[in-house]
This record gives sequence, structure tokens and C-alpha cells, in this order.
Amino acid sequence: MIEIQNVCKQFVVAGEAKPLRRAPKQIIEAVRGVNLQAPNGRITGLLGPNGAGKTTTLRMLGALFQPDSGTITVDGIAVAKAPRQALARMGILGDAHGLYPRLTARENVVYFGRLQGLDSGTAHARAQELARLLDMGAILDRRAEGFSQGERMKTALARALVHDPANIVLDEPTNGLDVLATRALREVLRFLRSPEGGSKCIVFSTHIMPEVQQLCEHVVVMAKGRSVAEGTVDELLAQTGQIHFEDAFVKLAFEPQDIGVAA
Repeated sequence: MIEIQNVCKQFVVAGEAKPLRRAPKQIIEAVRGVNLQAPNGRITGLLGPNGAGKTTTLRMLGALFQPDSGTITVDGIAVAKAPRQALARMGILGDAHGLYPRLTARENVVYFGRLQGLDSGTAHARAQELARLLDMGAILDRRAEGFSQGERMKTALARALVHDPANIVLDEPTNGLDVLATRALREVLRFLRSPEGGSKCIVFSTHIMPEVQQLCEHVVVMAKGRSVAEGTVDELLAQTGQIHFEDAFVKLAFEPQDIGVAA
């Protein structure tokens, strides 16, 4: 289970420099109050336009930097206080897949398994098991250099899952994928959240409406660094009085004052 409670994050950046003057500092409020509760056995969507603060929130969840205020816990472990223990409970697939191009898909997965503390035999067994789950048999012993976007995604996802984490975090994983690769990813995520797949807690960040409708049982909408609404797709449609979810999203993300949502 992943819980994010009233998290805020500011960044100080240099403004435009002028002749004989030091560049002024500017404060950017990237995240200004985000709340999210993602239980086991559910796919929770984190939805928002570009610049809403989704990736910053997920980077704090991944312990890349600490929030200025608020708390983030993974299975009751505070990320800020015990980042190693929290990260051991998560498999994170970021927006940059970052495979080692000279290694095969199998070697990429096994290497990360070893980094997660698995012995060699267990890491190899997990790579083989994940290859079956993700239909990677044809690429398992090919070098990652030259992989298609879909092949890179599968390898990166296998790498994130190698230690069988209870919590899975995906930041816009379908960017650049074709229809078949996107459908395959959806099926894998549905399996992982099911009892047969381990009832994983899955947090899925995206700005693509059909993905939310087809995958997510619960949705948190972010806008301008804040969580402005949450609920099922049907609940958000009812809340906004819309028929199409894209229209509901626009209403929530760009016109929150019109529906009484805290801005």
C-alpha cells in the first residue's frame, strides 16, 4: 500500500541574469498539496496534464528527493526516514527506461535482481519467469541495443519486477508504444493486481484518457501541483456532470473552481 499525504515540494531556480547583476532566484512550487491512497489489489491512476506535478510526486515516492512537507509511506515505511527499506518494497518504471545497451535483456534483468539482493540462481529464475509473463522469449538473449520501444518497455518492466515487489509504480509507461504493446502492458497490469498475480498495489501515472478508463479502478486528478479530485471514472463523470471522461478531466484539471473542488 502506498500513501501520500499533503505532500509539497518547492524548487529554487535562477532567474534571468542581467548585466552586472546576479541572476535573481525564483521559487517554483512544483507540488502544493498532493494526497493519494493506493491499496493492494488495485490500479490507482494518477492523472494530470503536463506540468501538473505527477513526475515530481513520483520522484519523491522513489526517494530521489524529499518533500518539503507531508508524508509518503510504502507499506507503513516512511520513505524519507527509511528510503532503502521503502524502495525494496517497490518496483519503479520511470519515464526514462535506461537499459544497458550492450547487455542482453536477460542480463539487464539479472543484474538488477542482483542489485536487489537476489542470489544468481534466483535472479536467473525470475528473469525466465518474467520472460514468460511478458512474452519476451524472442528478445531475452538479444542485446538491448536496437530494441524497439515496446521491447525496451518489456525489459524495463521485467527489471522493475525482478524482486517481486508488493508495489509497482509506473510513470507514463505507454509513451511511444504501439497498439499491441499497449494492450499487452494492460493485460500484464491486470494480472499483477489480481489475486493470481499477487494482488499488487499499482500506481499508474498517465495523461491518456482511454488508459485510465480501461485500467484504473480509482483515479486521482492533479492540476497545478495539487490533487483536485478523486474517485472512480463513473464518480468523476457524475461529479462534473459530463458524459465523456475527457470532458470530465478538462473540467477537473482546468476549471476546478467551477465545480467546487479545492484549488
